[in-house]
Amino acid sequence: MATTEGFSGDAQGDRINHGGADKAIHHYPADHYPYWAARFPEEQQESANSGWEIGGFGENISSLGLTEADLCIGDTLQLGKAIVQVSQARQPCWKLNQRFGYPQMAEATQESGRTGWYYRVLQEGEVSATDNLTLLSRPCPDWSLEKLLHYLYVDPLNHDALTAIANLAPLAESWKKIARNRLSYHSIEPWQQRLQG
Repeated sequence: MATTEGFSGDAQGDRINHGGADKAIHHYPADHYPYWAARFPEEQQESANSGWEIGGFGENISSLGLTEADLCIGDTLQLGKAIVQVSQARQPCWKLNQRFGYPQMAEATQESGRTGWYYRVLQEGEVSATDNLTLLSRPCPDWSLEKLLHYLYVDPLNHDALTAIANLAPLAESWKKIARNRLSYHSIEPWQQRLQG
């Protein structure tokens, strides 16, 4: 059952930085796992964890054929009986370093743009593993997750882009705040603590 707080029976260990309405469901593309296995082949054998397998990034949902280039902020989708909306991309944190036993994993994830994304649940409903995601509406067609991540991490002080991001109605408030702060202070918020702990 997909609820406004996530899937029934699921839990987040850190409710301050994870979970909540704008992070109810985490989607990480299965398409990305071959990239990580090829980039860090030694981690596959050495990790005490399961290596580069679906679920490795802590996702609730994984799929093939859908990446950050294919979805836009605010996209509303049918998932089983639930209706979900793309609320934000994932900001990688130091917990990925621990998960994969590689101290730069969060930074590598950020730099690659292979972050995954979150949904808010607009309509609660039953969901099964075989359900398809069907696009219902796309209010922000010019703002793919790929583009959003570009302006968050690659061209982070682009005034026009930040102004647009701050005004993206469906975007999670925490992300709009990042854009507003960059516009106000003409500087980028520190990333070190998030990426390294």
